[in-house]
Amino acid sequence: MSKPIIGITLDSQQPGGYSRYKWYALREHYADVIAACGGIPLPLTHYEDLSEEFGTIIHGLLITGGGFDVPPHLYGEPKVHDTVKLNERRSLFEISVVRQMMRFQKPCLGICGGMQLLNVLRGGGLIQDIPSFSPSSSVQHSQEGCRHKPAHEITILGATKLAQLADGKERVLVNSVHHQAVKEVGQGMVVSALADDGIIEAIEDPVHPFFVGVQWHPEFMVSDLDQKLMQSFVDACRVKIQ
Repeated sequence: MSKPIIGITLDSQQPGGYSRYKWYALREHYADVIAACGGIPLPLTHYEDLSEEFGTIIHGLLITGGGFDVPPHLYGEPKVHDTVKLNERRSLFEISVVRQMMRFQKPCLGICGGMQLLNVLRGGGLIQDIPSFSPSSSVQHSQEGCRHKPAHEITILGATKLAQLADGKERVLVNSVHHQAVKEVGQGMVVSALADDGIIEAIEDPVHPFFVGVQWHPEFMVSDLDQKLMQSFVDACRVKIQ
């Protein structure tokens, strides 16, 4: 059986730490889970002028999370909180590649910040800082310690792709490492999961073959849903092999 090539967006860092020069970074979990599910992981460097070529080569796209936020001007807001950190080159590159995926109806899975980017691309908005937006919330959206352990429960909403993958379970434990979230839902997107405080945990396009964003990190395989979500994504990418 042929294996789909799945692009994975990289993080980029300024000099310091690993190198005195600028460098790219990717946690192995992202590539490991794609390979384990039968895909070929292909890290994508941030060349916006190559996005069309990348869109032709890959059969699907995984937009990863990172220690940065989608630029607020892309959803019509000023930066309103000091916690907002930007990596504009990466964000603009990811938007460009996602547009190529949409053009060819190829699968996209956005994880954490990747989900937020998918929403903004569809015209939606974001909560710039959850603790400031909802100071009374008791939900642990930014857990301390290990990401391979659950942080809180989510509620899966019916009549969605995520509900199908959850096999009838309405409550699922997830990990959680984020300070932003979807606010206004993008055009053509529907909400498929919520945290107990009302924060949106997953969105999807019910018409697109696979256009899904989740706020947690399924690459850590915390639950059966994580495994099924990642396998479903890779399987959807395989369909695009000519």
